Amino acid sequence: MTLPTALTIAGTDPTGGAGVPADIKAFSSRDVYGMAVITSLVAQNTLGVQDVYNVPIDFIEKELKSVFDDQVPKAMKTGMIAEADMMTLIAKYIREYDIPYVMDPVMIATSGDRLMTAASMDTLINTLIPLADIVTPNLHEAEAITGQKIENTSDIEHALKFIVDEMGAKSVIIKGGHLDGDATDYMYDGERITTLSSERIDTDQTHGTGCTFSAVLTAELAKGNTKEDAFKTAKAYITDAIKHAPGIGQGSGPVNHFSYKGE
Repeated sequence: MTLPTALTIAGTDPTGGAGVPADIKAFSSRDVYGMAVITSLVAQNTLGVQDVYNVPIDFIEKELKSVFDDQVPKAMKTGMIAEADMMTLIAKYIREYDIPYVMDPVMIATSGDRLMTAASMDTLINTLIPLADIVTPNLHEAEAITGQKIENTSDIEHALKFIVDEMGAKSVIIKGGHLDGDATDYMYDGERITTLSSERIDTDQTHGTGCTFSAVLTAELAKGNTKEDAFKTAKAYITDAIKHAPGIGQGSGPVNHFSYKGE
């Protein structure tokens, strides 16, 4: 049996709920073989981020070369990329290899800790977003990317179109979990807006939800599924994963990467 392969380029989480560990769990649970390039070593847990060590750029390049010289993945995603030179290097590989690329613009952890330098924002906007097949910001990240306040559905639709039509992404999914009412996510592919809603779950067990959602998208694209089908699977998966969170840790705990049984 040949498994499809997917690559995550992101930071670590020693408690396993976010970053590379979450991505690998999500890939595996969707029957995709996961590979990883580490950008930052993050001392974090369910209570917050204690420290960050950014991997030197020359070593990140060696990691990327090791992967692509041996096995080109069927799809790839980025999570935490703290510095502009990391983004420039990663962009070189995205341009060279014609594979789907999902960008999770990790700027702020669930705990509220900033994970990206302010100086890196321009590089993310000008270099990586135009290369992305899907960008997956939450409301706060979408506000930071677009420079626009998002308070209602109309604001979300404007931000969706701005990220695709003005900033150059092929498609975008804005996760509306921070608005009132149902948990509704919005996808725009340059032609139409698709919405998927689920009942809001009253919980603080949401550590790593953004990483996990984007990893499932990446896994589905690696299997050759359409963006629309990947969106549906990722939405169902993350809803179930939050609902069945295992209650690990003393703070905002991780989701359950193994509870979703859908196809």
